[in-house]
Amino acid sequence: MSRPLQFAVFGHPIAHSLSPQIHQAFARQFGIALDYRAIDATPEAFAETVKHFFSDEDSRGANVTLPHKSAAFALAEERTQAATRAGTANVLTRLANGRLSAHNTDGGALVRDLTDRHDLDLRGHDALLLGAGGAARAVAWALFEAGVQTLTIVNRSPEAADALADAMGEPARVHTRYWDDLADIGSFDLIVNATSAGTLGQSLSLPVALVGSRATCYDLGYGKSAFGFLAWARAGGARYAYDGLGMLVEQAADAFELWHGRRPDTEPVYQSLRAAGS
Repeated sequence: MSRPLQFAVFGHPIAHSLSPQIHQAFARQFGIALDYRAIDATPEAFAETVKHFFSDEDSRGANVTLPHKSAAFALAEERTQAATRAGTANVLTRLANGRLSAHNTDGGALVRDLTDRHDLDLRGHDALLLGAGGAARAVAWALFEAGVQTLTIVNRSPEAADALADAMGEPARVHTRYWDDLADIGSFDLIVNATSAGTLGQSLSLPVALVGSRATCYDLGYGKSAFGFLAWARAGGARYAYDGLGMLVEQAADAFELWHGRRPDTEPVYQSLRAAGS
């Protein structure tokens, strides 16, 4: 009997990852046998660990999470436009010639979660993006292309926000403000938290004046890391407050389709994880 194809998710830490569970659920939809495991790699060991994994011809793909997305991008020989724009990769695929291709599915997954799962039409929204790291860069382009009216980027170090806005090249629609000015920049009807504060157990201390009367607030994290931001959003009167579990499932589906050529049904997997308390 042939050996199942090999897949993995790399992170540090990684024990909490839902990716193995999600990919096995997708595989069951199609009767596909696969081996998908979580691999904890320190930043120092990441490149060597990935190369070792992909040295096996049966190893076809890997998801990449914190803190390795920039390193994954640097490691690949080929890169998609979305990965190049973000400067980070959350998916690595082994090509037939043994080279690695880098993808970034974060932005597309966020937009699909908001528009398909939560029925939000992004066109015409005034959006506030908190953060300017790799995840924020992927999300900024996707929100822009989904038709938000304006995109305001705020980051604790303004240089990163300015660089992102400059790269997008649409000053009439995309601009930056200083973190210290958050209390004075008005309200928004879409607020996306792409900072790492929740993951690091830190508080953002955001002014509730940011929350518009019909605002949707979205944290790219899920579970405990999103609690603080979502509590703030609800206290500010947000109409909707969502965590990033749906985005996680959607980006996993993008990777699965890339590797297997079939698009899984994400909704039953999302509902199962939500029911389990994820």
